[in-house]
Amino acid sequence: MKINVKGGKINRSEIDEYIRYAAQKHPGRQIRQMDIIIDGEFVDLKFYFGDMDFQHAYRSADYLVSSMEKLNDAKQAEFSQKERHGIQEKKK
Repeated sequence: MKINVKGGKINRSEIDEYIRYAAQKHPGRQIRQMDIIIDGEFVDLKFYFGDMDFQHAYRSADYLVSSMEKLNDAKQAEFSQKERHGIQEKKK
């Protein structure tokens, strides 16, 4: 994991604590990069995930899923019955 510290300096043990925090906050996610942004007495953390590579997202009831198998039977049926709209090109 690549670590970027911005706005100041912190020691290695504090960086390790932020890495542990990130792993607990996002279990099962691959964090490929983390920015630690120091702002006076405050620290902001920004995570960049490596496991977000999917080819298609399905929208159902205002949430996104990467696979139809994650939807229950009723939502799968609803999705299969939806009317599809083609992509329209902008007129110049």
